[in-house]
Amino acid sequence: MSIRFGVVGTNWITDRFVQAGLENEEFILTAVYSRTEDKGQSFAAKYGGAAIYTNLEEMVSSSDVDAVYIASPNSMHAEQAIICLNHGKHVICEKPIASNSAELKRMIEAARNNDVLLMEALKSTFMPNFRIVKDNLYKIGRVRRYFASYCQYSSRYDAFRQGTVLNAFNPAYSNGSLMDLGIYCLYPMVALFGKPESVQATGVLLSSGVDGEGSMVMRYSDMDAVVMHSKIADSYLSAEIQGENGTIVIDKINQPYEVKIHYRDGTIEELTQPQVYESMYYEIEEFITLLKNGERESGINSHANSLAVAEVMEEARAQIGLRYTSDL
Repeated sequence: MSIRFGVVGTNWITDRFVQAGLENEEFILTAVYSRTEDKGQSFAAKYGGAAIYTNLEEMVSSSDVDAVYIASPNSMHAEQAIICLNHGKHVICEKPIASNSAELKRMIEAARNNDVLLMEALKSTFMPNFRIVKDNLYKIGRVRRYFASYCQYSSRYDAFRQGTVLNAFNPAYSNGSLMDLGIYCLYPMVALFGKPESVQATGVLLSSGVDGEGSMVMRYSDMDAVVMHSKIADSYLSAEIQGENGTIVIDKINQPYEVKIHYRDGTIEELTQPQVYESMYYEIEEFITLLKNGERESGINSHANSLAVAEVMEEARAQIGLRYTSDL
C-alpha cells in the first residue's frame, strides 16, 4: 500500500520531511503546493517532478493525492488543513498544529466529519529513545518532577536586532519561542503525564510582540513540571524525569538520542536505542501505519494530547500577554 503525499510549503522543513519520507518504501511524493510556481518547480525537481499547484483547492481535488503534509506558517495551518480534510485528504500538520485550541477543535471536527486522519507532526514522541523512556518510566518509582529545556539562539534574531522582522518573530504568523520551541518540551510532558492541573508562566516579549523566551511551572497532583524555552539564548541542559528511585536523563528533549537512568545507589543504566533513520522518519512511519490499519487518530500524538498542549500554551500566552491575530 503506497500513500501518495502532497506537501504544502517548500521550505527546509518540507525538504527534511520528504527526504525522511522517501526512506519509507510506501511514501510517494505526487504534488507540491507553493504560492509561486517557480518555487514549486524548484522543489519538485529535486524529487522526480511531482505535480505543481499554486491553488490548494486544485491540489486537494486531485485523485493523485491521498494525504497532505502542511508546513506553512503556523497561522495558516488551520485554514489549510480544514480545506484538505473537507476534500477527504488525510493530514499530517507540522507543529504547532494550530494557533490556538479553538482552531484545533475545528480541525478535529472536520477530520471526524470526513472520516480522515489528522495528526500533529511533533517528531520526538515517535523517536526510539522517547519510546524507551515511556517503557522504562516505572523503574524510577513515583515521579516527582519533569524538567525540560529547549533554548536555541535563532539565526533570524540577528536580523531582528538590526530592525528586520522576519516570519520567526512576527506575531501575524503565530510564531515565537513558546510555539516554535517550547512545544517540544510540553508535548512529551503531556504524552507521559497528561494535562497539568495548573500553569504558571513568565516570558520576555520582544518589540514585535512575540516572546523571545519564557519559563513555565506546571502542577500535577503529586509532581511538578518545569519548562524553559528561548530563541534569544542557548542552553546545554539535559532533560530529566526525577523519580523517588532514580532519574531518567535525556540528552535533548526535542531529539532524544541518549537516555540513561541514574539510580539513587549510584548505578547508571544505559537505555539508549540505536536510531536507524532520520528523526522525522518515525512520525511518517506512524502516519502511514495508521492509514494502513484504517485508523483515524494516533494513540501517541492523539487529538486529546494535541488539544491539551494547545490549551497549556494558550494559558501561558494569556499570562504573559501574548496575543496573535488568529486569537481574535
